[in-house]
Amino acid sequence: MPKILKQLRYQFWPDKAFGEILQKQWTETAIPLVALLITIAFFASKIDNFISVSNLADTLRQASELGFIALGMSLVLIVGGIDLSVGSMFAICNIVALYLVQVLNFPIFAAIGVTLACGALLGAINGVLIGYLRMRAFLTTLVTLIIFRSICDIAQYNTAVAISSVIPTSDLWDFIGNGSFLNIPTVTWVFAVVAVAGHIFLTRMRGGWHMMAVGGSRRSAYNSGLPMSRIVASTYIVSGIFAGAAAVFYAARLGSPGADTGKGMEIVILTAAILGGIRLGGGKGSVTKAILGTLIILLITNGLLRMAMPAGGSRLILAGILLLAATLDIRWFKNRGKAIQEFYVSPGYLDLPVAPATSAAVGSMYAVNDKLHDIELIGLGQVESPEDVILDEQDNLYCGTRHGEIVRFFAPDYKRMEVFAKIGGQPLGMAFDAQRHLYVCVGGMGLYRVTPEGKVEKASDETNRSLFSIVDDSRLRLADDLDIAPDGRVFFSEATIRYEMHEWQIDSLEGRGNGRLICYDPNTGQTRTLVKNLIFPNGVCLGPDQQSVLFAESWACTIKRYWFDGPRKGQIEMVIPNLPGYPDNINRASDGNYWVALMGMRGPAFDLAMREPAFRKRMAKRLPQDEWLSPNINVGCVIKINERGEVLDALWDLGGVNHPMITSMREHRGYLYLGGISNNRIGRYKLDGADPDFMQHRIVRGEKHV
Repeated sequence: MPKILKQLRYQFWPDKAFGEILQKQWTETAIPLVALLITIAFFASKIDNFISVSNLADTLRQASELGFIALGMSLVLIVGGIDLSVGSMFAICNIVALYLVQVLNFPIFAAIGVTLACGALLGAINGVLIGYLRMRAFLTTLVTLIIFRSICDIAQYNTAVAISSVIPTSDLWDFIGNGSFLNIPTVTWVFAVVAVAGHIFLTRMRGGWHMMAVGGSRRSAYNSGLPMSRIVASTYIVSGIFAGAAAVFYAARLGSPGADTGKGMEIVILTAAILGGIRLGGGKGSVTKAILGTLIILLITNGLLRMAMPAGGSRLILAGILLLAATLDIRWFKNRGKAIQEFYVSPGYLDLPVAPATSAAVGSMYAVNDKLHDIELIGLGQVESPEDVILDEQDNLYCGTRHGEIVRFFAPDYKRMEVFAKIGGQPLGMAFDAQRHLYVCVGGMGLYRVTPEGKVEKASDETNRSLFSIVDDSRLRLADDLDIAPDGRVFFSEATIRYEMHEWQIDSLEGRGNGRLICYDPNTGQTRTLVKNLIFPNGVCLGPDQQSVLFAESWACTIKRYWFDGPRKGQIEMVIPNLPGYPDNINRASDGNYWVALMGMRGPAFDLAMREPAFRKRMAKRLPQDEWLSPNINVGCVIKINERGEVLDALWDLGGVNHPMITSMREHRGYLYLGGISNNRIGRYKLDGADPDFMQHRIVRGEKHV
């Protein structure tokens, strides 16, 4: 494929967008919604007046009655159970409601209360047997189906004549069954209230979360101390109550019992729940899915009836739909993660120039040397993953650890240390502001600050969301490095909006512009994205003009400058277009130049792979992640550059013994302090001719400009 076509294909073909859409949870709801629209379109083309106003009102009435039962079944399925007795419970409650109202002349609300209590009692029988006695849900509800149906048949035999011989005269009873408000059936209004309450319960309340947890993993829920027996039993009780509620409206609408009332309903309801997207294995489900599944099944059954389909044929079709839905549910849940990874990981085309030479024989400014061989080691074996280091005015040394702590080493010998603050996430870039607050980029959490007393405060964990972004890019996934302007504004990079910190290797495989440059203003509390579509932006350093920042793009091996103020506001300038390694943090030097950490060196194999997205795609599919090609981050160095991007010096640890990986460096009082996210130490290198009074935070306070 010609180079230009390959670039266009991987820049504009929407495979990345498709993967992002597939990962969204709402796609699971979109599928039954599409199925509903297809069902409506099919029967509307086959049946006259299928979507007329009168037919719509009748459909809403029936759908709401079925919706109560489907909602109860969904709750049972969410906790990992099943209820095959819902049809029999519905039939019993129907007889109870009719007998109380039409034979015993109970007050309407009293009759409704007794009917719901009857449903709760029947559901409680299932709940006790399954929740507390730990019996199998399928077998137990199959047995109770038979028992409840037998009770229903006996009650039907003894009460049918008495019920049918009385015509109810209550306007309230008629309004419940056949009334409407604003041309919408009464039952639909009531169901809408229950559905909204159910949605809030499942998504916003602790009880709903507990149900999801029990259905997702009963062992984990038990180990977490959740009252599993009570949670499981309560769902069966609620299922019975909802069956009773549906029976009340059904009884008020028809006014007479039927010998086949509720027969086969369990298949219809189970099909509706699974077709809507409620998982058979538990742990997933929503009210919306239950409603969509109910509408689909009701439209199918009514449509088949109006098309004069024989009863046997209708049941055969419903059984086939149930089998298909169950198969898709099982297969999709089993392979969803694999499918998402296959589509979500979307390598782009990244054509890097030939890497500059690092051989001393060719006179390169990047020439390998051994200047860092004899550096002093601080905290050897006492810290893990000190990605960035910084010093205060008393020369105390700070660094983060992978345990979510910021450690302080006390000057002058840095032998004594303490935990200065506990943040929880991996501390990355750090900088002091003018008030001596320590701002920290925390992987997976956002931007935080630590007061001089060690109190941790959240500065920002979100920014403005892009208008056309499929991924929710308002959340800060991987805030990386930062610098602070004298007016207090914090400029920081976010390496990627698609992956978490531990997934950096996947982002490197993509080689796309998934990162951005962000500004947080503590004076207003606002966080705004300045530049998007950056390729793993990393180091950030304020320029001496205080109107621009230098930032590194790691996988692109470049350093650029962005103007946030002044006549060139909004412009980006290339500073170094081609580095021999992957740049990380950038910090000021005492002579007005910049120190840049190279966390790893480029290799021809990975550079070639970046020009072959299809190869990287196949590699991601067929090989485990630990066998992928990835950037070499085992050997690094520090370079010094000036404003024009000219390399002035390079510092290497040739054997990679003292400091094998370098992600940051900080000049302070004539020394260069080195950090590395894969290291267990901090390096200290004596700089010849450096200003012995230079401290970076003086620049932030405007005390010294170089």
